[in-house]
Amino acid sequence: MDATDWQPSASIETLRERARLLNEVRRFFAERDVLEVETPVLGHGGSTDVHLDSLSLTATTPAGRERLWLQTSPEFHMKRLLAAGSGPIFQLARSFRDGEVGRRHNLEFSMLEWYRPGFSLSELIDETEALIRTLLPDAGPRRLRRYRGLFREQLQVDPFTTPLESLRRLAGERGGLNMADSDRDGCLDLLMGLVIEPTLGHHGIDVVIDYPASQAALARRQRDPEDGVEVAARFEVYVKGLELANGYDELTDASEQAARFADDNRQRERLGKSPVDVDTRLVAALRAGMPAGSGVALGLDRLIQLALGKHSVAEVMAFATPAC
Repeated sequence: MDATDWQPSASIETLRERARLLNEVRRFFAERDVLEVETPVLGHGGSTDVHLDSLSLTATTPAGRERLWLQTSPEFHMKRLLAAGSGPIFQLARSFRDGEVGRRHNLEFSMLEWYRPGFSLSELIDETEALIRTLLPDAGPRRLRRYRGLFREQLQVDPFTTPLESLRRLAGERGGLNMADSDRDGCLDLLMGLVIEPTLGHHGIDVVIDYPASQAALARRQRDPEDGVEVAARFEVYVKGLELANGYDELTDASEQAARFADDNRQRERLGKSPVDVDTRLVAALRAGMPAGSGVALGLDRLIQLALGKHSVAEVMAFATPAC
């Protein structure tokens, strides 16, 4: 460790600008009568998502020594508030994801998440765009892009109908990896990340919709009007090659959610990953009745990075990993 390791990763002037932008975010939601909430960063369940790695710890609680999970987003607790009748809510939340360190990632980061009971997905896309323009007023026009269309345009394959062996071969060629044992989502994720994502959002705000049904996570599923194939009712927002936001028409069916959690853990075991404790309180909240609506999670550090013209998220964080 050298003598300067104690220094923050962001300048004090940048932190002042960050505080100003956070005030703009809070003003945005205050004008729309959306309640700001704070929920725990620890829970009895973590994210079972195959593509995320949750952090956990052992703590002494009234029940004794227990394993608790650091949230990858505040979603589970916020949905319990929705089920309890909170109405529209937002949160500026500390979130944690193991192994995610780089120019666009940090182990600990700030997530802006909000939920709109009664909102359609298209209404939430409009509001997400408005929020982004609050911090990026010169972002340019919005384009709605279909996941399927992007693969057809840029890779000349249909992500839903192309044989898996063909996707494995293409992903292996583009990524320089052996994809012989990869499943369809693994191939699609590699191609999306390496080939398609870097091209998005360079002429405005690109909103990608109609992801594969297997990538629905906590979103409802719907039918593609083209051929009836099942797709996820969700969207992602990109600006300057950066994924900024991920929104869902939220799943409210408790049985379906429990089944998806169980399926996630089975997939994790097949991939050699440890299973993650399921948040049974979220399932109970859904069973009690969470109102239909839409919600979105936005990477706040990334948005601030773009707003301030910085090269990395570390430059807009007081103390980024590993210099914390």
